Amino acid sequence: MFKTFISRSCFLILFCCSSFATAAEQRILVYGDSLSAAFGIAVSQSWPALLGQRLRTTGSSFTVANASISGETTAGGRARFAAALAHFRPTVVILALGANDGLRGLPVAEMQSNLAFMVMQAKKHGVRVLLVGIHLPPNYGPKYTQEFDAAFRDLAKREKVALLPFLLEPIALDQNAYQADGLHPTAAAQPKILDHVWNALKPLLK
Repeated sequence: MFKTFISRSCFLILFCCSSFATAAEQRILVYGDSLSAAFGIAVSQSWPALLGQRLRTTGSSFTVANASISGETTAGGRARFAAALAHFRPTVVILALGANDGLRGLPVAEMQSNLAFMVMQAKKHGVRVLLVGIHLPPNYGPKYTQEFDAAFRDLAKREKVALLPFLLEPIALDQNAYQADGLHPTAAAQPKILDHVWNALKPLLK
């Protein structure tokens, strides 16, 4: 059933990081790309896995399912979003897509449209949303990078959902926080990312 809409690598993340919720539990669905999919590190070291650990240690009723896929674009995320909502039945969705759209120079309007579709679908099902943005390096040009950043802000404002403007803000200027490719955070950087996400997520868990 998982494999109808989730890649093999994502299936492993789901199996390791989440448990099937009981009636008393509520689920957070992390829906992102390689920045959330434990790329280059152990699944247990990723910030979504650390989020699950934090929730357990605090006695929270929330569990975590990670449906992030490396290389995913907002178009790919949109295509499988309905199935993900139906399967996981989350209370909260952390929507962290868009980085690959930006790195490929895809049209910002299309990215925003795809994100808007997912936000509206989540809201239609009564799911609270944390929209997570990303910043692009300056070599993409000021016009594109400004439009890219504004897409997240404008969508969050229009749809009245919570926004974390930049997922990697705590490590953005720390070269040692990235793997050899210069794009993906190391295992040591994951707790900092978690703390950053946690501050934005907490109000949605009340």
